[in-house]
Amino acid sequence: MSMLTLPCFAQEKEMAKLIEENFQFANSQYKLLASNIPSDKMPQAYDPKTGKVDSRDIQWWCSGFYPGSLWYIYEQTKDEAIKKEAIRALEVISPNKTYTGNHDLGFMMFCSFGNAYRITAEPSYKDILFESAASLSTRYRPAVKAIQSWNKSKYWEYPVIIDNMMNLELLNWVSEQGGDKKFKDISITHANTTLKNHFRPDGSSYHVVDYNPETGEVLRKATWQGAANSSAWARGQGWSLYGYILMYRSTKDKKYLRQAKAVANFILNHPDLPEDKIPFWDFDAPFIPYAVKDASAGALIASALLELGQYSKKAKQKEYVDAAETMIRSLASDAYRSQPKENGGFLLMHSTGALPLNSEIDIPIIYADYYFLEALKRYKDWYLD
Repeated sequence: MSMLTLPCFAQEKEMAKLIEENFQFANSQYKLLASNIPSDKMPQAYDPKTGKVDSRDIQWWCSGFYPGSLWYIYEQTKDEAIKKEAIRALEVISPNKTYTGNHDLGFMMFCSFGNAYRITAEPSYKDILFESAASLSTRYRPAVKAIQSWNKSKYWEYPVIIDNMMNLELLNWVSEQGGDKKFKDISITHANTTLKNHFRPDGSSYHVVDYNPETGEVLRKATWQGAANSSAWARGQGWSLYGYILMYRSTKDKKYLRQAKAVANFILNHPDLPEDKIPFWDFDAPFIPYAVKDASAGALIASALLELGQYSKKAKQKEYVDAAETMIRSLASDAYRSQPKENGGFLLMHSTGALPLNSEIDIPIIYADYYFLEALKRYKDWYLD
């Protein structure tokens, strides 16, 4: 436990019980989820209208969240059936180690193989992570000083999205584990370019910054999944918060910590953050308070705030941890958590993927489960005896 924040005994006991119960629930639900997916695909979401699990090919950017969630569950429950399924899922997505089609190798491989290696120390998993970092690094262009997120299209020349901050952890880790130090150099350069160009004075971030691939000039600042180019897409704020925390963890560069705190301040003090602290899909969404929520943003932000608390002095730590605890309690309530054996085996309801694209609106989505489980683990490890 952090020595700065000492929850009262009754609160500790209650949270310990909540965390234990939710991991046991996840253990049961994910056995159901495993039975609902094809052997060669990974679960992405559940469609309440059709009553079916949407499963995707392994090169879909979310393919690492299912095995990553299984490893989080196994770590807490020691259920060998969960471990067996986690190992099977890793085998399915392992070809992604050489994939260079987008920037999401961190999501795909570090959330999965990174957790697997942390728990098992299996050498082959480390080798796969090293290969994955090399693949990701091919999308870096020195002229832009950033990793290209998506390929050139009719919409973009060299798009860099705020989500890309999450994939830097893979590069940092591999360099720190004895791999090529250029990976961490790329990560730092990318983080600095994003810091310069992605943020507004209030701490919020744009979703997409498009660059001239030859000169690095910013062509435009826009959105793909948010309400407007100038809006604060909720999950994007979570990506930026988490991303700069992980960069501070790896480098101890205080400018990254300052940026993370600026983002946290924007989120936690926003006038339209609901009382349960689970944000609407965009902080500037039309029709608030009737807009749909995004449980995945709540789970992501909760996990990030718990780590930010580790790098903060007493008063701020309490603010961050209390907010994260509220989010966790909200997500664990009947308002957001599935009932047993429902929603195909997913844990959380009410996530929103890309509302402007009419995609995955107010449904269970795999990354919400992943960051919810991570937040539970972090609270247990850092704030409970």
